[in-house]
Amino acid sequence: MRRFARLVVLASILTGFALTTPSARTILAAVPISRMDLQWWRVRFDAKQAELRERHPALVFYGDSITQDWERQGPPPWVDFAPIWQRFYGDRNAVNLGFIGDTTASLLWRIEHGEASGIDPKVAVVLIGANNLGRLHWSASDTVLGIDTIIRQLRARLPHTRILLLGILPSDRSAWASETTVAVNRELASQFAHADDVTFLDVGHVFVRDGKLDPDLYLDPRETPPRPPLHPTTQGQELMAAAMEPALAGLMGDHIHR
Repeated sequence: MRRFARLVVLASILTGFALTTPSARTILAAVPISRMDLQWWRVRFDAKQAELRERHPALVFYGDSITQDWERQGPPPWVDFAPIWQRFYGDRNAVNLGFIGDTTASLLWRIEHGEASGIDPKVAVVLIGANNLGRLHWSASDTVLGIDTIIRQLRARLPHTRILLLGILPSDRSAWASETTVAVNRELASQFAHADDVTFLDVGHVFVRDGKLDPDLYLDPRETPPRPPLHPTTQGQELMAAAMEPALAGLMGDHIHR
């Protein structure tokens, strides 16, 4: 956390804002913030740059740990994501650009440093914002601005790419996080309701049973020690993929995968 705080201060200095000036408050959710000081993150970033150049993908997924989880393989079966990814996206030349722990700020940095350069995918799927609502406690308005900044960057850098923007998935971390998730998704739905090149889709309903979040669809309660529901299991992610399919197939111009 101290390392992240140093990056925050550095970002504020480089962008010429003063954190102590209320009239010029830095919206950190919309400021590119690198995590290259983390070795695993740097290694993954470099590897994904090479993969993008080699693959010239038709489909890219931008996100955090929920997206990166698609690369996990079991046992146990509830973390065996790779076969589901293969079923839905294996024939679509897709590249997974999910990074554990990333916020809108870190994804923005990645986009501005090569993850949307030299490629021309048909579709980009964006699922980001959950980590804004964790320890950082970034507000709904700040998170929406961060996501909007990401979309504007993708539009500028990938002018022929259609964007499928997913709402932040429901979790059970705190009442504040749940309320803020709803507020963010409501604002995004309104903001992109009439956009030609961005389709907003909230698939959160697939994680709800009898009006309540279904903990059986989340990994976190199964861990030791158990944690509040945040990351979908294989079954949860499969339901999410199926809910996305009509919109995604339409944007890709192919058939619905089941």
